[in-house]
Amino acid sequence: MGLTLDIPLHVKYIQSLGENKDDLVYHLTAHLRMNAIYWGLTALCVMKQKDALNRDEMIEFVMSCWDDEAGAFGAHPDHDAHLLSTLSAIQVLTMQDALERVDIPRVVKYILSLQQSSGVFAGDAYGEVDTRFLCCAVLALSLLGRLHELDVEKTVGYIRRCRNFDGGFGAREGAESHAAQVFVCVAALAVLDRLDEIDQDSLGWWLAERQLPNGGLNGRPEKLEDVCYSFWVLSAMSILNKIPWINAKKLTAFILSAQDLEHGGIADRPGDQPDVFHTNFGVAGLSLLGYPGLDDLDPVYCMPASLIESKGLRKGWTALPRRELA
Repeated sequence: MGLTLDIPLHVKYIQSLGENKDDLVYHLTAHLRMNAIYWGLTALCVMKQKDALNRDEMIEFVMSCWDDEAGAFGAHPDHDAHLLSTLSAIQVLTMQDALERVDIPRVVKYILSLQQSSGVFAGDAYGEVDTRFLCCAVLALSLLGRLHELDVEKTVGYIRRCRNFDGGFGAREGAESHAAQVFVCVAALAVLDRLDEIDQDSLGWWLAERQLPNGGLNGRPEKLEDVCYSFWVLSAMSILNKIPWINAKKLTAFILSAQDLEHGGIADRPGDQPDVFHTNFGVAGLSLLGYPGLDDLDPVYCMPASLIESKGLRKGWTALPRRELA
């Protein structure tokens, strides 16, 4: 019998992450704090353990990261606002049914101010551009119910120019295809109801080729397998209805082999140090594969599918029915 997902151990691991605030690593990862809260909460929701972390404390921390000058959220109190941490804050508050705490008009103004003439978005006031930030903008506006304020044609036009000969997408115009960038472009196009912009068979083949003999997935050719691509690759394949193009049982076994069965958490690959990022995306990948005992994950928003459906946000994509794996 193969390994199984040790849910109680992983819940305990996530609960332990914020306990030792004197630890150097805790302070060195301050720039990821908002994202880490989102990753931890999402993993708990998928494992049906949403209440394992204190809701009120989580909401208050998120609100303490509000950058009043910018009108958006930073990664940590006193950090500058950024699109990535703003999306994570919106996702956390949505999952915790506390979105009324957000000054939505100001956040929308901040997000829209970051769109460049090319159609891409900068991550913050300092101007770095990337299709990741474009996706963050689209998802955030959608969750806030303000997608109608986006210049859709300009946004889609930039994604179109990032499409490569192999069917994939890059971080910016002219950049090589990468699985994480494929996810953000496919997710944005799904929300904007423009999946027709994708060469679906070419992209599905490119994604399927990310699976290595050990079952794990990599982000681009000639790279090592990594548990996080269990989400980045599978999410795009789920949106395109092509999960059967990979060996699901081998990928499931690879994700489970990367668990730390002593302290909890999931690592990038077996034997490495676990972290909340790979724990979330490992659990997310298992959910998309239909692993028993997990709640369904929406492949576009990387949030509980039932929540996205209840908000009427699923429109331009079809997720496969869950397939219970032995």
